Amino acid sequence: MALKRSIFLMFFIHVAASSAQSGSGASEIETRNKAIATDFYESLWFSDNTERYAKFFHDDYVVHDTGDRKGVTEPAIEQKLIADFFHENGVMTGEIDYQIADGALVATRWLWRFEPSSLMFKVMGGSDEIPIINVFRFDSEGKIVEIWNHRHDIDTGAANIKLLKGLAIGVVPTLVSLIAIWVYRRRWLQVKNEASAAES
Repeated sequence: MALKRSIFLMFFIHVAASSAQSGSGASEIETRNKAIATDFYESLWFSDNTERYAKFFHDDYVVHDTGDRKGVTEPAIEQKLIADFFHENGVMTGEIDYQIADGALVATRWLWRFEPSSLMFKVMGGSDEIPIINVFRFDSEGKIVEIWNHRHDIDTGAANIKLLKGLAIGVVPTLVSLIAIWVYRRRWLQVKNEASAAES
């Protein structure tokens, strides 16, 4: 009986130790990935250190964006180009609300702030502050290989672009029709006046 208890106790200690080791290993990976994600935001989005992009991304990564842009593979430098575009047209900052890690995945909810300096961005919507949720998938070396973007674009100048497109689709054909009617009416009046003058 004592031997059985000893064997059971040794087995229990072994299982508990294995669980603790595997748990701490996963926790270390998750902690590392969260730190890399935080560094990414602070370097490219909250400050203008976009040359560090290669530190965070695999040579190519897959992005799942809002709208129809899903499952697109693009080179890592695309992240630098996007951030540079905004930095060149205003002051871009933000802050992280919270992060959740699950194995190779890190979800970050953050606030994007943008104060435009260029006329184009001022016309498109002016200052913006929107919540964004990104989910990053990391490889074993700590490089981002996949991104899911969830933005509330309705609160940004992007909504103004869609509004202008809608107006163009509705207003331009109407204006063309009105101009055509006006031109044909003038011609008809001119022909009518000429016919009346000929009769008299």
